[in-house]
Amino acid sequence: MIHVQEINDIHELGSYRPLWNLLLPQTRQATFFQSLDWLEVFWKHYGGGGRLRALVVCSDGRPVGILPLMVRTERTRLGRLRVLTYPLHDWGTFYGPIGPSPGATLTAGLQHIRQTPRDWDLLDLRWIDRDDCDHGQTEAAMRRAGFHPRRQAWAQAPVVDMQGTWEEYWGSRPRKWRQNVRNGRRRLVNQGKVTFLRYRPRGTVHRQGGPRWDLYDQCLAVAERSWQGSSANGTTLCHATVRDYLRETHAAAARAGALDLALLLLDQQPIAFLYHYQYRGQVCGLRKGFDPAFAALRPGTVLDQMVLEDSFRRGDRLYDMGVGSLEVKRHWQTSIRTSYRYTHFPITVPRAQLLRMKRWIQEKIHGQQYVACAQTT
Repeated sequence: MIHVQEINDIHELGSYRPLWNLLLPQTRQATFFQSLDWLEVFWKHYGGGGRLRALVVCSDGRPVGILPLMVRTERTRLGRLRVLTYPLHDWGTFYGPIGPSPGATLTAGLQHIRQTPRDWDLLDLRWIDRDDCDHGQTEAAMRRAGFHPRRQAWAQAPVVDMQGTWEEYWGSRPRKWRQNVRNGRRRLVNQGKVTFLRYRPRGTVHRQGGPRWDLYDQCLAVAERSWQGSSANGTTLCHATVRDYLRETHAAAARAGALDLALLLLDQQPIAFLYHYQYRGQVCGLRKGFDPAFAALRPGTVLDQMVLEDSFRRGDRLYDMGVGSLEVKRHWQTSIRTSYRYTHFPITVPRAQLLRMKRWIQEKIHGQQYVACAQTT
């Protein structure tokens, strides 16, 4: 017998931590963003005004999985809509159910959503890794629950698949690009003492949960000296609107053993950084930057190479370089992965139907490869 328990309070959800921590390692291609540690910080900073709908699915009394959902009000050109979706908010590339049985979890969870009072205007499951992880399970589960999903590409992220050795991977990069990277590294070494630091604590369970605020603050200082310091975009590492969230997430990631921070120093002065989260060998790029005073030495490119080589040596499986800047990342990528959204437009919600028509027109104009670019509209 299938039973679904719905939790609407983030503090109550904390009592399910042992179960969540048991299911997360069994989740295919899981990331730190699917952890309860991340969700608690996210909810503290961005959950206001939204409603948590976390569904714990059990079969014959045995936990099968967790489906974390939320209802949030979003602005569209057609007016405000209450959207039922995953609580990722574009901080990562992919998201999905927690546990080893995503299909069963989705089916039971969405049937529960169908049978309970509707507090949403749009069911929009985003960030679906259809090709490498989901394999159509989200669409099938929505249909079994009586929904009518429409699929649309959401965003694209370059990735590095770390099968094989560093030497094999590096040798597969364009020859001219490799030479340019070598030249940049040589020029950098000629300027002074070059130091590469990578901090990846194993977490409090291994007595390595320290956040190393000194390293984080050096990343922040580099970001402030770069274009990010004057950016109006509220997603940069140093932007006032996300600074508190990122600092608290940094501490949570360190405690969970999910932090991955890299710095490049020239004569002990930080000149470039890469800031990631990682989980079980899957690295998710979050932010990067370099000091523009050293732009001629290409410190960002040099640090990219150092981090990738180090990841191969460590035995990492996958490096997700994050959405956007495809041209800059193309020489490093081994492939591009696309995330998708599956949307159900209730026929009784006029604005949802207008939005459906608007997307249909966009697809006709842009073709099937149209990417939503992380916009509801």
